[in-house]
Amino acid sequence: MTTHLAMRCVTRWLAIVVPLAGLGPFALDAETAEDWMRRRERMVREQIEARGITDPAVVAAMRSVPRERFVPANRRDLADADGPLPIGFAQTISQPYIVAFMTELLQVDPGHRVLEIGTGSGYQTAVLATLTDDVHSVEIVPELADRARETLGELGYDSTNVRHGNGYEGWPELAPFDRIILTAAPPRLPEVLLDQLAPRGRLVAPVGRPTETQRLILVTKDADGNIRRENNIAVRFVPMVRHVGER
Repeated sequence: MTTHLAMRCVTRWLAIVVPLAGLGPFALDAETAEDWMRRRERMVREQIEARGITDPAVVAAMRSVPRERFVPANRRDLADADGPLPIGFAQTISQPYIVAFMTELLQVDPGHRVLEIGTGSGYQTAVLATLTDDVHSVEIVPELADRARETLGELGYDSTNVRHGNGYEGWPELAPFDRIILTAAPPRLPEVLLDQLAPRGRLVAPVGRPTETQRLILVTKDADGNIRRENNIAVRFVPMVRHVGER
């Protein structure tokens, strides 16, 4: 698939948002760990590497993190599908390619302190945790925060720090952050998050209202604190909200 076609496919899939609350625990199904390893390998080869993701650390993370553990039981068989999946509470787990693309754009190195806004199921959190041991994530939906914290703990991602809170406030007690990533789209980038970005830092976020074309934005801050913004691909993410139930 060409890059152009991949971008169109990404936008189409990300537009699918289905609210499904009360799905219960993300229990394992009958497939073995070896089965899922083979499926993830195919996913990475066909969806990630074929679309131009080349960072070895990112590719390795996508191979190693068991995506099926972050998907509700009734969607488990679609864990390696080329699209987002509902995880309850009107939220989704992003398309694998988008997770890889955003992670590569973020350029996380060992030792970087990373802030994630929008923990969701915890899948992106786990991918980040394979790249650095200093990952902090904020989730507005308390049930999702609890579920993600439990799943990450069960899988041994002990360096992650998940809390329930308002992403628009960031995490001031732990700022500044070398890297910040948003997995929900604000209508515009919150200034407080730009303030919490460290010099020489990078921030990746989808920006735009649900009714308009959203763009994936890369923000870089130089050593003197000057901000530079760069537009990337068109995407469709759930909105970033200040209160549960807000649309």
